[in-house]
Amino acid sequence: MSLRPLSSPINDALRQDVGEASSVDAAAAQLAAFIQRYPRLMVLTGAGVSTDSGIPDYRDSKGEWKRKPPVDHRDFMACEATRQRYWGRALIGWPLIRNSQPNPAHYHLAELERRGHIELLVTQNVDRLHQRAGSRNVVDLHGRADEIRCMDCTFRENRQAVHERSYDLNPAFRHYTADSAPDGDADLEVDFSSFQVADCPDCRGILKPDVVFFGDNVPKLRVQQALDALQNSDALLVVGSSLMVYSGFRFCRYAKEWGKPIAALNLGRTRADDLLDLKLSAGIGKTLAATLDHL
Repeated sequence: MSLRPLSSPINDALRQDVGEASSVDAAAAQLAAFIQRYPRLMVLTGAGVSTDSGIPDYRDSKGEWKRKPPVDHRDFMACEATRQRYWGRALIGWPLIRNSQPNPAHYHLAELERRGHIELLVTQNVDRLHQRAGSRNVVDLHGRADEIRCMDCTFRENRQAVHERSYDLNPAFRHYTADSAPDGDADLEVDFSSFQVADCPDCRGILKPDVVFFGDNVPKLRVQQALDALQNSDALLVVGSSLMVYSGFRFCRYAKEWGKPIAALNLGRTRADDLLDLKLSAGIGKTLAATLDHL
């Protein structure tokens, strides 16, 4: 199979819902050809990589919200009630991320790095599953959910320690159950007005997971690391992301500006569809496995 020229329209046939086997086979052959032509990649991953680990995603195949948008950074910092609701729901939702395990997609990307094809893996996920699967050169673009930071001093703490303190402060919440939501949230709707939020043991300041909340900015150093890697790469590969959030979409814009080919392996539309040189709509884990067999 040949790759389409950079100036040609996106291959619409690859977007059609065909049988899984043929879709995976076709996608793997084209992705392998892309990697052979552009052997050094910057890889950008999103929530679709972790759904097979049981972690829900925010958007559907059309890129639309499946639920209400996540907590807003400004609301979290300004409103005690928002923090009560966030931490109360997190008592139910955090264990899902804590207990999740890497799935085949994570391991296949780690193997792709081991074979020398990944300059840098930039993930929008906060679950650290890429690192647990063996990927070494990773930038957590949106931070990591397993660490807590004080917004008023330099205090940092493991998420589980804060989780246990929160349970001690709110024993009634041990009895609640709810469906898990993305990023350690849960679909819990109760009265949170009496919830006691754990604060910083050093300065009594506001504790927050070390993640970039909706409406906040990605630290400049992380963005620069990714841009440096993109400049040093032959191409950009997007895996499991709709790219609806600008923090990830920006790398496609830079890649196009710099003449770097862009491929995406994602079930559903992406914000960058008009910028892509190769669009593959197929199961991520199976496609990556078959791609490795072709290389």
